[in-house]
Amino acid sequence: MAMERPDEEKPETCDVRVQDRIQGGTTTPVQSPTRLGPTRFSEVAGDKLRNTGSDLIGSISSWINGDLNRKRGKRKRIRTAKTAACVIALVGFFIFVNWFMLSQLHEGRAWLRRGFSKKPNLNPNVKLNPDPNPTTKRVSVKVSASVQHGEKKKKKMGKPKKKYNGTYGRMLAFASHALAEGQDKLEPKELWREPKDQALAWKPCADQRSWKPNDGKNGYIMVTANGGINQQRVAVCNIVVVARMLNATLVVPKFMFSDVWTDASQFGDIYQVEHFIKYLSPDIKIVKKLPKELQSLDLEAIGSLVTDMDIMKEAKPGFYMKHILPLLLKNRVVHFFGFGNRLAFDPIPFELQRLRCRCNFHALNFVPKIQETGAILVRRLRDSGSHLAPVDPYLVGPKFASFILDKKAGPLHKASKYLAVHLRFEIDMVAHSLCYFGGGDAEKTELDAYREKHFPTLANLTKTTKMPSPDDLRTEGVCPLSPEEAVLMLAGLGFNRQTRVFIAGANIYGGMKRLAALTSLYPNLVTKENILSQTELEPFKNFSSQLAVLDFIACAASDAFAMTDSGSQLSSLVSGYRIYYGAGKMPTIRPNKRRFSDILLKNNTIEWKVFEQRVRKTVRQTKHVLVRPTGRSVYRYPRCKECMCSED
Repeated sequence: MAMERPDEEKPETCDVRVQDRIQGGTTTPVQSPTRLGPTRFSEVAGDKLRNTGSDLIGSISSWINGDLNRKRGKRKRIRTAKTAACVIALVGFFIFVNWFMLSQLHEGRAWLRRGFSKKPNLNPNVKLNPDPNPTTKRVSVKVSASVQHGEKKKKKMGKPKKKYNGTYGRMLAFASHALAEGQDKLEPKELWREPKDQALAWKPCADQRSWKPNDGKNGYIMVTANGGINQQRVAVCNIVVVARMLNATLVVPKFMFSDVWTDASQFGDIYQVEHFIKYLSPDIKIVKKLPKELQSLDLEAIGSLVTDMDIMKEAKPGFYMKHILPLLLKNRVVHFFGFGNRLAFDPIPFELQRLRCRCNFHALNFVPKIQETGAILVRRLRDSGSHLAPVDPYLVGPKFASFILDKKAGPLHKASKYLAVHLRFEIDMVAHSLCYFGGGDAEKTELDAYREKHFPTLANLTKTTKMPSPDDLRTEGVCPLSPEEAVLMLAGLGFNRQTRVFIAGANIYGGMKRLAALTSLYPNLVTKENILSQTELEPFKNFSSQLAVLDFIACAASDAFAMTDSGSQLSSLVSGYRIYYGAGKMPTIRPNKRRFSDILLKNNTIEWKVFEQRVRKTVRQTKHVLVRPTGRSVYRYPRCKECMCSED
């Protein structure tokens, strides 16, 4: 990039005399250029300089041939000689400045090419291309300082607008070089570890009971849970608590068909119904269907149909006792339609909270078809091995846990480690976030149309209410990480290029092109579609919820699990499952998106070593063993006295 020099003024008297002499003594001077920088390359200035040079050469030639000697006297000759000397000096000055600027420009471009086309020098103490010529080195340093000074001046002129174009080309180049240079280095040990001693102090104990079962005599509760498989799981656990609270008999839950998930799977297609009923029998009474005398009731007509619009989010137990219990006693049945996250975590009685944990971690076992395929998936991800992870028997059952083991492998054969990443970047998440991911007008049009169809309330809100800008949302840490941001986080943490990375999440927004950064930096990246054959996947085809369960199993069983959006239900449930059954050996990586966003804002200037240090610090702070904060999910934070028992 050419550097502009400041305006320089020439001595006017010298210019006028030169022009007078060149133009045969006319008194109308041609205005000399006032800048010596890029303007000298413009067409007009170039022609003018060329014409001036020709006239000068002609005048000098005439002077040499003696034309002026025959017409002028001795004083005239002296004056002409001085003028010619001035002309020659000026022309020489122009030629020197032109040569100097071109050489400097060439040096600067070469320096820039070295900085971006070659592998970046990540260690300032190591010179990638030592120059034996100290003079050249000094010139290069001066050019570098000049370029940096120019960048500082531009920054002072105005704060650059935040750009999130989803590419991060400079940082990805640094990451690629760092992974290539460090492929033989050992990864930081904390990547695959939890703070073990603190984590081991907590033991699962939600299976303990200290009450008698309800008889369910107050009536029947039906529920149709909405959302995807993970939202439905939360809804089931919540309705079990509501049934106990109201002394009602629970009918086996049903799942609502969603045009987002387009999956007709029901409770029995995913969970073992008989185990669910039997395991919770000491807590509540559960039946498979309503008695015949109640099946013909028009629940909506009698006011027994309760939608999610009728119940506030995270309603307290008092709400159900005041509004739902009288309705149940009156009509003998209440149907919660579209039920989801409609029960508060605090305040709630101790035993009811423990029941919620018991349902999530003990009562909901996957059907054998899913367990068997999940076991095959985990075995291949580990490349076989001679040991089981602590969560394996609970994920796939004792029977299929043996499938994970390689019976031919000896005790010295260690299973390969793998990192699972839940890349929550499907179109529904992207659209609902109201964030921007670098797709320009096409992205905006597509996501606006998606919101109009699937999130009409949100779409109307954006039209009638001033919403935070995408930049503000990202700065506040509410945007999910894009694939490019996710790979920068992994590389910054120190996962090396050979790490096997399992990606959970279907239909990534932007398709395989959006995964280019991940696949180029981590070539051992796989999905369940890569690991399992078409025959093995066939029973789950067109059942997105059942496919999501396979992702759940692979993530929960992984040696390390990283989430890109901490608000995701799958990430919350997986991380909680790993805490509950992990025995302090199954770390989870939760990025602080607000701080990570602040780091990425500097992606055009930050050096890789500084980036690594800051990323590792932000993630290290999230790996502390914490007791569940008040009001937070027991599914995500099971370290509380209701779910887990502490030795402290």
